[in-house]
Amino acid sequence: MNEAAQRVRFIAEALPYIRDFRGKRVVIKYGGHAMVDPELKRMFARQIVLLQYVGLQVVVVHGGGPQISSVLKQMGVESSFVAGRRVTDARTMDVVEMVLAGGVNKEIVNLLNLEGGRAVGLSGKDGGLIKARKLFYDQDGEILDIGQVGEIAEVNPQVIETLEHDGFIAVVAPLGVDDEGTSYNINADTAAAQMAARLKAEKLIILTDESGVLDADKQLISSMDVSDVRHLIKDGVVTGGMIPKLECCVDALNEGVGKAHILDGRVPYSIFLELMTDSGIGTQIIKGI
Repeated sequence: MNEAAQRVRFIAEALPYIRDFRGKRVVIKYGGHAMVDPELKRMFARQIVLLQYVGLQVVVVHGGGPQISSVLKQMGVESSFVAGRRVTDARTMDVVEMVLAGGVNKEIVNLLNLEGGRAVGLSGKDGGLIKARKLFYDQDGEILDIGQVGEIAEVNPQVIETLEHDGFIAVVAPLGVDDEGTSYNINADTAAAQMAARLKAEKLIILTDESGVLDADKQLISSMDVSDVRHLIKDGVVTGGMIPKLECCVDALNEGVGKAHILDGRVPYSIFLELMTDSGIGTQIIKGI
């Protein structure tokens, strides 16, 4: 089959998925190598714009950990983490906000606009989008204060809905504020999952630097349900950073999100391959019966 015929076949295969997803909301957590490689960044932006063009409502929630660490290092500030969460004092919080809301967010917005989209950058502090509360970490029964690290207490869907109604793509930096005006740094995976739940999204997509969830033989699991997640973690098959990503997916599914997907963002056009083809390329997680 020649290249032109392959393209036509892909479009034909994508048609029923486009029809089914039209008008549905998808929350995509953007992170990993896909945020670093220039060509992958361009492909990501093109996918998001195309998804909007075919009728999906797309919300992008992004990370920026490496960029934050780089700026802190230049300032002579050493980064420290507890269970993968950055210990965030007031000085670090200023850097987090500067890098996420002032740097990374605007770069993504610019990329989307260059590809023909209409993107608007937000932090969770804009329009009261994300109300946060302080997160305390429980380490073997000892409660640790890790600074201005938070979790989502409430999401104001009106902010996103207003942008969508006017044809804009919302790009969200995972920052929130509490009732006292204190800013909080929120884990991007957690923020994406909780926003997907509160915005009643059809799908949550998490981009990673891994092919998806692997079984005990290191083979990709293309589809699994919530009970499979529990077993894989308990049996030690899933370890490390994949555990919190799966836990975020489970939380989102338990709160009403239709499906969650974990994809390799290093694969060109990975989002379209997962959503718009019969085989997909990553791992989809469903609630089960």
